[in-house]
Amino acid sequence: MASAAAPAAAVPTLVPPLEQLRHLAVELRLLLPRVRVGEARGTVEEFNRETFWRRFNEAAVNVSREATTLTTAFSRLPLPSPQETQGFCEQVCAVITAVIAVYFSLPKEQGITLRKLVRSATLDIVDGMAQLMEVLSTTPAQSPENNDLISCNSVWVACQQVPRIPKDNKAAALSMLTNSVDFVKDAHEEMERAVEECDPYCGLLNDSEEDNSDSHSNGDDMLGLPSNRDLYWSEVDQELIIPCLALVRASKACLKKIRILVAENGKKEQVAQLDDIVDISDEISPSVDDLALSIYPPMCHLTVRINSAKLVSVLKKALEITKASHVTPQPEDSWIPLLMNAVDHCMNRIKELTQSEIQL
Repeated sequence: MASAAAPAAAVPTLVPPLEQLRHLAVELRLLLPRVRVGEARGTVEEFNRETFWRRFNEAAVNVSREATTLTTAFSRLPLPSPQETQGFCEQVCAVITAVIAVYFSLPKEQGITLRKLVRSATLDIVDGMAQLMEVLSTTPAQSPENNDLISCNSVWVACQQVPRIPKDNKAAALSMLTNSVDFVKDAHEEMERAVEECDPYCGLLNDSEEDNSDSHSNGDDMLGLPSNRDLYWSEVDQELIIPCLALVRASKACLKKIRILVAENGKKEQVAQLDDIVDISDEISPSVDDLALSIYPPMCHLTVRINSAKLVSVLKKALEITKASHVTPQPEDSWIPLLMNAVDHCMNRIKELTQSEIQL
């Protein structure tokens, strides 16, 4: 016979508010790998660019609003109750899930370069919200430190960047190429400045030079700073730097020319070719950085030669891909052969100056 009085169902106990925020931060960070590697979700509906960007902008606004609401609630005492905190966390999960869903609705056919920018923005939003959860859960409410950390939190910055994202693959390609030009330009200017000053480590030891000689030498050894014999270029080093600088100048010219061609002749519907151009162009700046770092003393001529050859290989591939694409309507009348000849001339000179290293 069944008992007349069944035991009352156990009421689940909610964890404390700050613990809920910490749990949510962990859950948000677990979403990041899925966003990084996730593929676009198939749909029977035809992609509508205007609808996509409207949804993405709205999703970012919703995230920003929930971040503000949560911050207001947890920046003063008393803190929200466990039940109220659960509601806040559910809302945060909902708006973050919506942002990710919008990103996954962008088809690869719209361009890999564009998807990379949208993915980066999505990751910044999710990561920014996770950071906010961590700050709110670990820093006492109403403290100056809390206010400072919250005011500079990246979630609002990330949401504000969404309307500035290029709206098609050509615009995305131009944005990426502009960034590459700027990176190479900075590297070239830094190299030229070091050469003009004939002091590659200018300013590094200025503070140490004011100390006495004993503490200066002991401190440098302990900190691993360059010794005097490693601070300057030899005459042979300085001769080798000349074609290296010329090669970096050619890299900058190459990227500028490619960017101009894409701006003038690039077609939005040629997404695959634009993606190929951006992919190979993205390799130029890291290759320039490797070469720039290898010219600093103590210089290893073999390393300079290897890094120069890598850069030349990337430049030639970038020029060949650009030449074969729709952005170069008349390849035979192009500047590309001239730039290839200039790159070859630089590499031949580097080989001549480093030949003794190969023969050892």
